[in-house]
Amino acid sequence: MNILTVVGARPQFIKVAVVSRIIEQTPGITEKIVHTGQHFDANMSSIFFNELGIPEPAHNLEIMGGGHGSMTGRMLEQLEAVMLAEKPDGVLIYGDTNSTLAGALAAVKLHIPLYHVEAGLRSYHRAMPEEINRIVSDQLSARLFCPTKLSVENLAKEGITSGVHHVGDVMYDATLFAGSSARADSDILQKTGVQEGDYLLCTLHRAENTDDEARFRKVIAYLEDAAKDRIMLFPVHPRTRQVMAKYNITPKGVKLIDPVGYLDIHRLLAGAAGVYTDSGGLQKEAYFHKVPCVTLRDETEWVETIEAGWNRLWTNPTYQQPRGNIEDYGDGGSARKIVDILMDAS
Repeated sequence: MNILTVVGARPQFIKVAVVSRIIEQTPGITEKIVHTGQHFDANMSSIFFNELGIPEPAHNLEIMGGGHGSMTGRMLEQLEAVMLAEKPDGVLIYGDTNSTLAGALAAVKLHIPLYHVEAGLRSYHRAMPEEINRIVSDQLSARLFCPTKLSVENLAKEGITSGVHHVGDVMYDATLFAGSSARADSDILQKTGVQEGDYLLCTLHRAENTDDEARFRKVIAYLEDAAKDRIMLFPVHPRTRQVMAKYNITPKGVKLIDPVGYLDIHRLLAGAAGVYTDSGGLQKEAYFHKVPCVTLRDETEWVETIEAGWNRLWTNPTYQQPRGNIEDYGDGGSARKIVDILMDAS
C-alpha cells in the first residue's frame, strides 16, 4: 500500500511524526510526504522535521501567504499534479488547515481514497475557517480516525457512520515520545531566563483573534493583566508579529520570543504554571503535561479538557471543574491503530 501524506503546518508535523514512524516499521506499506509550505518559517517548519525525525518530504510545494482562497486554490492545483504523478493507493490528511482541505479536495476529485486523522472535531463556530475545513474533509473521507468518543458522536449527527474509528489521540503518542527528550536535551529555560513552575506560557495566532483589531487589543489586554503576577513567555507566530507591528502593539509585562522547536515547547509546557493559548494542539498538550490552560477563544473543540477541569475559556473566568483524567485520548498507541486500519483497507 502506497500512502501520500499531505501536511503544511506545525500541529500536522507532530502528528505525522508518530504515524510515519509506525508506517516505517510496518511491512507492506510505504509513504511519501508532501509539504505544502503553509508554515514556511524555519522555526515553524524545518526545525520540527529535524527534531522529530520526519522523513524528508518527497515534494515541497512552497505555497505560502495570501488569503484562504488563493492559498487553497494553489495547493489544490499542485497537489492534483503530484497525485497524478504518484498514483497513491490513499491520501492521508491531518487536522483542519488549508492544507487539509486542499488535500481532501484533490484526492476525492481523482477518486483516491481519503483518510482523515483527527476527524469529527467540532467547535460549531462556522466563522472559523478551520471548522469549514473539518466539515468538508470529514464528508469526503473513506476512513475517519477520531481522537474521542464525542468526535464519533459528532460525525453520527451528520450522518457519517461508515469508516469511523475511535483510535485515541496521536498527540498523546507524540507527547510521550517527546517528554523525556525535552527534559534531557532542551535548554530553553536557561535561554529565556525563567524558573521551573514560575512563569506562564502564551501562544496566539488564530485568525479570529488576529484579524479584528478590537478583539486583538482585548486579548492582549487580557494577557497583560494575567502577566501582572508572573512572567509570561510568548513565542510569537510570524503572522501575530506582523499584526502587532501593524497596530503598533507591544504587550506590557510579556516577554516576546521567537517561535521555538518541538522539544523546546514541550519543555516550556512541562515547566509552566499555566498556559494561555488559542491553539487546539497546545490545549491538549497542556493537559498531557497536567498544566492548567486558559483558551483564548469563545469555544473549543476539545471540550473534554474543560470537563476534566484542566482548561477553561477566557470568556468564562469562574468556571472550574474538579480535575480528572481523560480516558478517551488513549494509551499512547493511537498511531499503531491507525496504521493497522489502513492496512486492513488496502
